[in-house]
Amino acid sequence: MIRLVLVMIARDEAAVIARALESARPHVDAMIVLDTGSTDATREIAQAAGARVEGFAWCDDFAAARNAALSHSDGDWNLVLDADEWIEDGAQALGPQSLPAAGGGFLGEVKVASRIDMAGTEGVGQAWIPRVLPRGVRYEGRIHEQPVSALPRRRLALVIGHDGYLPDNLARKGDRNEVLLKQAIEAAPQDAYLWFQLAKEHQARDRPGDAANCFTEALRLAPPDAGYRHPLVVRALMALKASGRVGEALTLADAEVGDWLESPDFYFTIGDLYLEAASLEPDRALNHFLPVVELAWKRCLEIGERPDLEGAVAGRGGYMAAHNLAVFYETLGRDAQAAEYRTLADRLRS
Repeated sequence: MIRLVLVMIARDEAAVIARALESARPHVDAMIVLDTGSTDATREIAQAAGARVEGFAWCDDFAAARNAALSHSDGDWNLVLDADEWIEDGAQALGPQSLPAAGGGFLGEVKVASRIDMAGTEGVGQAWIPRVLPRGVRYEGRIHEQPVSALPRRRLALVIGHDGYLPDNLARKGDRNEVLLKQAIEAAPQDAYLWFQLAKEHQARDRPGDAANCFTEALRLAPPDAGYRHPLVVRALMALKASGRVGEALTLADAEVGDWLESPDFYFTIGDLYLEAASLEPDRALNHFLPVVELAWKRCLEIGERPDLEGAVAGRGGYMAAHNLAVFYETLGRDAQAAEYRTLADRLRS
């Protein structure tokens, strides 16, 4: 019997697939790559890295491809990775003490640390995603597919790096995901999660107006307890601000603040939002908007980092908030406070 198998679907991933497979190879018993129609050297590179490569005729359905790949595995557990991901930390969570032979009664959630472009600077967004699946679990969903199981979910200490959202990689993938998301929404227009994912696609491609529209629709449809509510609210605030809809963003912030009193991401975004409002209404800036900016970024530091929150961005509860406060005080001519927070930012960043 095989305990743990890496299962991957890929197409035209020659630039990155070796990194993914080499990161996983020491920690799994076998590797399976389902190639969905590569025209580059993806298959050959995967085979050279030790993977068994199977073929699949792409049918515009990610769940169908995932399930076809899983059907080739005879492992008790399956680790699902994409080609633009890699094991970054916590590989001990894949050991037999965590994932015993003969399987287990849970789906393992791992932290996916996605590199994101933040105004030309690379940031890291964090999401908890079920990627360690016991034998027999299968996916549903044409796009942004999810494993379907009544089993409980357990967070593992495994960290998966991902750089598929960086501009060069988005350009390489083209508009495949956007097309599939629009088709899926046409078939299920009341699905809030699909609207959320389409909004993220627009946001990653720097289309704030389209992103704001889709986030607004997702907010209208999503239940208050949706597991993705935190990143939905934070990203919606960012998109509304970026598209010039500051009044709508302020209204949304007021409506949501009670639910995110312990979220540095929420308060970090509030600071940015109120700074934008100050620039638009300078007569109200000093007495109305700027005090909120200052308090919001200080609140980020009081809360600290919250990597357990879905969609959290590393640094918003630490060096990024301290940096913003340093710049804030420099702009106001408060040099002593600026120096204090500059020092703090450097310390937290290191």
